[in-house]
Amino acid sequence: MRVTILPACGMLAPLQWQARKHIPIMKTFQSSRRVAHSANDMYALVADVERYPEFLPLCKALKLRSRDTIEGKDILTADMTVAYKIFSETFTSRVTLEPNGPKILVEYMNGPFSHMENRWDFRAVGESECEVDFYIAYEFNAGPLGLMMGTMFDQAFGKFAEAFEKRADVVYGKNDVTNHARLGGC
Repeated sequence: MRVTILPACGMLAPLQWQARKHIPIMKTFQSSRRVAHSANDMYALVADVERYPEFLPLCKALKLRSRDTIEGKDILTADMTVAYKIFSETFTSRVTLEPNGPKILVEYMNGPFSHMENRWDFRAVGESECEVDFYIAYEFNAGPLGLMMGTMFDQAFGKFAEAFEKRADVVYGKNDVTNHARLGGC
């Protein structure tokens, strides 16, 4: 039987034990929705990160640390606190706002993830409709808190696009466009 030395304690461990280590798994979620609001309105709504605690599932607080403009793009650094029952975690992200896209890129900087990135793309479909594409890939650090938070995030991400669409109805008014339907997701 082959063995390796566990660095923390100098003990020998059989290889089959090593195979049982918890290896975090990268998770992804994506959705594409046609919404009854313009691409510019939806972009502005998603770009207004400081309002997220008012309507976004699990978002308890959001603090904007900095805002810079580089080559026509706004670069934000923000701390978001997510909470569910007794669990609460804060993470820091860099948010790149590209109004000429319009698109938004969110990149993880610090907190309970080992990786997190999400993208929003907004494509006009006529004057009062657009396609909103949302994509996120994330992986929590190993451990029990990561497992618990991962389950909550899985459920919340499925509701994100809908939460933004409902918020747009509140902010911009509800449109009576007949094509106002979900196009796909996973």
